[in-house]
Amino acid sequence: MAEAANGLPRVRLEVAERQLELGVERATEGNHGIVMAPLLQETGLISLDPGFLNTAACTSEITYIDGDVGILRYRGYPIEQLARDSSFLEVALLLIRGELPTAGELEAFETRIDKHMYLSDDFRQIFSVMPRRAHPMATLGAAINMMAGFYPESLDPLDPSAVSLATVLMVAKMPTIISYIYRRAQGNALLYPKHGQSYVENFARMTFQLPGEQFDAPEVFYHALETLLILHADHEQNCSTSSVRLIGSAQANLYMSVSGGVSALSGPLHGGANEAVLNMLTYIRDNEIDPKEFMTQVKDKRTSVRLMGFGHRVYKSYDPRAAIVKVEAAAVLEALGVKDELLDIAYEVEQVALSDDYFVERRLYPNVDFYTGIIYRAMGFPASMFTPLFALGRLPGWIAQWRERIVDPAGKIGRPRQVYTGPGLRDYVPMEQRR
Repeated sequence: MAEAANGLPRVRLEVAERQLELGVERATEGNHGIVMAPLLQETGLISLDPGFLNTAACTSEITYIDGDVGILRYRGYPIEQLARDSSFLEVALLLIRGELPTAGELEAFETRIDKHMYLSDDFRQIFSVMPRRAHPMATLGAAINMMAGFYPESLDPLDPSAVSLATVLMVAKMPTIISYIYRRAQGNALLYPKHGQSYVENFARMTFQLPGEQFDAPEVFYHALETLLILHADHEQNCSTSSVRLIGSAQANLYMSVSGGVSALSGPLHGGANEAVLNMLTYIRDNEIDPKEFMTQVKDKRTSVRLMGFGHRVYKSYDPRAAIVKVEAAAVLEALGVKDELLDIAYEVEQVALSDDYFVERRLYPNVDFYTGIIYRAMGFPASMFTPLFALGRLPGWIAQWRERIVDPAGKIGRPRQVYTGPGLRDYVPMEQRR
């Protein structure tokens, strides 16, 4: 393929006897993008790419992934460094603003978050009217939507001060909302945030503290929880993030857009994957299946046995987040004195996969979901809360992506094309003539 003067590939598309030269958008790293915008106007054709396997819907400065070699970076910083050295709120500021904050900037942000974690008594009534058996993600989406009604001064997506306030309110109130969803399901009284505690300490206390007792956990508990939130903070243009951006393209406010992301995340093919892994490991244990035999069943196309927590749409090598979570899982269980057979089974399943040509050739490596559920389970979270925890971690990424989309000068309302394959023109048939 020839190169243009700027060093980018020269792309020519031949349609019948006509040639169309297409521009190429330069990437800082990774794949450059062929600009397909002139295609319809110049040729009368559109591109068809189900599932967006090869189509970039936007340019973005937030997250970079190289799935072939297992790279994940937020604003250029490797995930391994951020997980080791940063707090969740520090990473949130990095994603939202673009740069690591100074000590003063981080302290000011933490102070604002601490101030706004409280939910008014009127807002708390939302949880009392939701059925206790409602799925936590249904309640979470409803509560986030209601924020648009409680905080009208923060709705204008084109007002920087309103966007700043909405950003703080979302980050501050999300852990309180999720803790209330859990406590409501358990039949426990709702607790107020406590000034002076860290973000994750406040969340854990509001979630697990019992009447008349003080919640206390070892430092490794809070470190692991913070690490998991950081690892989930953003992941490029996944289903839920793309939903947030698409809704935001209509200039919908932050709350409505994030609620759409929550809806997308609730699907078992997206946010529910870690629960599916736990179900798989439990199935192996309860049926006393040898992990090697289970993996043999996975390879047998005549069975319906599926391997969960392996492989990824983007990663074709070991998910860098999974490597970090694996270490955290062992540390948390040891610190909490928990002996979980599921962790041992997970180790065995992973070992079989990494040493079996069938899985290696198909590049099926553990992803971030494989060990995450084991950690949450050891901490005391039921499986139904795994996806809300995912949403708590992903929130800064959703906010950053929404904000980037709102201020994009080239942005237009999202409106994908389609290739129509239905019936051609037909005349209406009266009821008595239909068969």
